[in-house]
Amino acid sequence: MDTDDRKIKLISKEGDAYEVPAAVAKMSELVKQMMDEDCDDDMAEIPLPNVKAAVLQKVIEFSTHHLTEPMNDIEKPLKSAVMAEVVQTWYAEYVNVEQVLLFELILAANYMDIKPLLDLTCATVASMIKGQTPEEIRRIFNISNDFSPEEEAQVREENKWCEEAF
Repeated sequence: MDTDDRKIKLISKEGDAYEVPAAVAKMSELVKQMMDEDCDDDMAEIPLPNVKAAVLQKVIEFSTHHLTEPMNDIEKPLKSAVMAEVVQTWYAEYVNVEQVLLFELILAANYMDIKPLLDLTCATVASMIKGQTPEEIRRIFNISNDFSPEEEAQVREENKWCEEAF
């Protein structure tokens, strides 16, 4: 069987199977490596125990779209906090999701080794932080401040040079 026509079953944490073309599956370096080890099977099954079904569906959606319209490289540092000004519209809308799903996509992209998806999701988090004060960042990500007001004042004083640079 021609490897380009080959179908691969990706198995989520819950055991849900998703049949995808080999080209879509190979967006993941992890899956690609597993496919190379299991090359004699017409229908390879690749277990992904660290990826939930809902997240795997989003990863497949990304990988499928990326094959037809590759994402532009993301400039670093980000030129804008608006993702639509950083990447194409489809990609900006793709990452316009709840924070929990965004972080699950980051974990899945890292685990599955899908660099464009990892770049996109991390850039999205960076855009959420861009131009924010520490207090705003804590609020956005629901992070509690473990410094007392005195400790925070001391840290700010010691790092005043850092804030002056901007």
